[in-house]
Amino acid sequence: MRFLFSFTALLCISFVQLTAQTKPYQEKYRPQFHFSPPAHWMNDPNGMVYYKGEYHLFYQYYPDSTVWGPMHWGHAISKDLMRWQHLPTALYPDSLGYIFSGSVVVDKNNSSGFQQGKESALVAIYTYHNMAGEKAGKTDFQTQGIAYSIDKGRTWTKYKNNPVIKNPGIKDFRDPKVIWHEPSKHWILTLAAATEIQFYRSTNLKNWELSGRFGKDEGSHGGVWECPDLFEMKAADGTRKWILLVSIGSGAANGGSGTQYFIGNFDGKNFTNDNAPSSIQWLDYGTDNYAGVTWSNAPNQRKIFLGWMSNWQYAQVVPTQKWRSAMTLPRELNLIKNKNAYVLQTLPVAETRLLRKEPTPLSVRSNKNYPLSLNEIILNFDFAEHVTGNISVELFNDTNEKVQIGFNCDSNRFYINRTHLLNNSFSKEFSATHSAPRLLNSKKLTMHLFIDKSSVELLADDGTVVMTDLFFPSEHFTKFRIVQEKNKSVLSNGKMYTLRSVW
Repeated sequence: MRFLFSFTALLCISFVQLTAQTKPYQEKYRPQFHFSPPAHWMNDPNGMVYYKGEYHLFYQYYPDSTVWGPMHWGHAISKDLMRWQHLPTALYPDSLGYIFSGSVVVDKNNSSGFQQGKESALVAIYTYHNMAGEKAGKTDFQTQGIAYSIDKGRTWTKYKNNPVIKNPGIKDFRDPKVIWHEPSKHWILTLAAATEIQFYRSTNLKNWELSGRFGKDEGSHGGVWECPDLFEMKAADGTRKWILLVSIGSGAANGGSGTQYFIGNFDGKNFTNDNAPSSIQWLDYGTDNYAGVTWSNAPNQRKIFLGWMSNWQYAQVVPTQKWRSAMTLPRELNLIKNKNAYVLQTLPVAETRLLRKEPTPLSVRSNKNYPLSLNEIILNFDFAEHVTGNISVELFNDTNEKVQIGFNCDSNRFYINRTHLLNNSFSKEFSATHSAPRLLNSKKLTMHLFIDKSSVELLADDGTVVMTDLFFPSEHFTKFRIVQEKNKSVLSNGKMYTLRSVW
């Protein structure tokens, strides 16, 4: 696959370098191989762009509290998507408002005129949120602004004529994601506008015109639309399709926040959906993957996705201290055909292999317990015979708390059950079992798990079904077991990797 182009080189990165940063984060629940801020509040990933060997990650950040407040853009960079170097805050609120979500592009041809030396200008496009206007009951308090960097993203200058897109009177008018559309020779800006997506065009990133709309009667409208992303992908059979990601603040597949996607075509002005307007495709059926988008300018045309690993139902009250929130693992998106339709496949980026230690084989044996720390678990099942009941991986500790990640053979659904925890009282929505339908009909079933201190990511059936969930046990999970009800083992093979901390 195309992401393997640089993997040999990546393996040459010293594992000493991989863990050579400062002392690992030691707070309870602190992720050890997921990105989290040094301290305070974080939500949506922003401005993700690759430039000259560096993956830039900006993010919604409030540097004065562990709950949401006046939004800034935090900033970090990485050469391998796994270990991150924290940089100073990139964008601060100003007289036009807080700095809400947005994107960054590499202006290779200097269409904006911001470039002054050899370095291409990085141009950030973001939403201004004027809190005074919101409190006054106005509807035009969100506008779009730009800023630029000519030193590889280290410092930023805001454009003197901001905002570049004024508000036409729409209360929720935000989260611009910009791409270059080669056929039309225009920059395309995809914007969430209440319950629809609006498309704008520009030749210079400064002057924008509205060109199209999508979504009034399409997909899920359980909550306000947010954080869109638009990009083209090529399937193995040569078919090209356009993908539109749209996050919704509430009403997702298992409640609360989530991200849906549409597959279709884009002509430079309008997006058309291949599927029926009422059909809904979810990128992740768990409750803790929201507002995710892809990196701009990624090498070899990779589509690398990253999401905020939380949910607005309980994001501000989860029982962490000093810091709140983490990001999902970076994930590789591919376009594949399932039956007669195209769907997105989600795989862990190849760079996650840099964290692996030696593998341990796994088997289903009565009362067989395995030690659990930071783990990647890969299980392959063979359903050649009729199978009933549950097949699961149980994470547990000495207080009899557990989280179950499994597949119910009778309902044909994957699930994550986090109801057996003592520390769920912070939110009435948190204690629940989440489920997802199986999309494949194959007699071969796979479960690929990544388990950190307070999260699990399940990429099942070769990435056609994905679930991401947080958990907060009173004591860390230290063991796991593979449980199969009612049947002899159908586990054909399994293995576990202990993973290195990146901090």
